[in-house]
Amino acid sequence: MLVLITYDVSVVTGDGPRRLRHIAKTCLDYGMRVQNSVFECEVDPAQFAVLKNTLMEIFDPEEDSLRFYFLGKKGRQRVEHVGAKTTVDPVRDTLIL
Repeated sequence: MLVLITYDVSVVTGDGPRRLRHIAKTCLDYGMRVQNSVFECEVDPAQFAVLKNTLMEIFDPEEDSLRFYFLGKKGRQRVEHVGAKTTVDPVRDTLIL
């Protein structure tokens, strides 16, 4: 399933920049960055549970915000992109490792 993850991390406190980097790094392990604080993650339910639990341990609910948008199995068909910064679709595009 395709899950869109967005976050807003307060960097006012001393620990904020570390949380911001850690959340971004965790999201990169499961998907691709499509905007600064927005990730598209193609995951199965078990992977999503691990990802969400990890993010919940990192973020500070008093300072930060996390949002999960579930686009489903056919989520890629529902995404329309216009403008710069096209992204690679790991399901359809060929990747050379």
